[in-house]
Amino acid sequence: MSFVHLFRLANESGGTLYLMLFLLLLALTVIIERWRYLANMYRVGEKAIELCRSKKNINKNTLQEFHEIHSEYPVLRLLEVAIDSELDHCNREELSGSLEEALMHEVPKLDRSLWLLDTVITLAPLLGLFGTIIGMFNAFSVLGDIQSGIAQVTGGIAEALIATASGLVIAMIGVFFFNSLNTRIREVVHQMDTLKIMILNRQLLFKSIS
Repeated sequence: MSFVHLFRLANESGGTLYLMLFLLLLALTVIIERWRYLANMYRVGEKAIELCRSKKNINKNTLQEFHEIHSEYPVLRLLEVAIDSELDHCNREELSGSLEEALMHEVPKLDRSLWLLDTVITLAPLLGLFGTIIGMFNAFSVLGDIQSGIAQVTGGIAEALIATASGLVIAMIGVFFFNSLNTRIREVVHQMDTLKIMILNRQLLFKSIS
């Protein structure tokens, strides 16, 4: 199938194939950006957990240096609370409240832009069906020519179904990565909950270095 033929099909679909190409590029942009961000955040979260697990390596300078290096990641907001809180004057409940507040503030940043991917998953098959309907209109418009009408109709229907197939492919790609990203978000949230508990369990140690 040549580029000229694809260009003709795109024009005959009422422009829906162009819209689906845009949706595909939008979905890939969101997938790549979120995948890299969450992968890096998970890696930083593991380092933060290892840092808190190694009690002998915990000191105020180490925590501040670690936080400055990775300050753009929400998981480090919990360490920031542990560093900045007046631990000598707060009990476990107050520290837990501060950590929970920081966690709730940062969690919405994890699924930023995922609504776009969810929209693409829903919209792509509908656009594909719309393009197929328009293609069928074009195919049946040649029935006035009795001799070649049937052949053109069957060929036109086959070409029109390309729009539906394209929409389904985009939706399947989107669903796979949407579920994968949601799984990674749950892992990161679990990391943040784990780090919160570790900080609470090491409150006395943090007091000694503040």
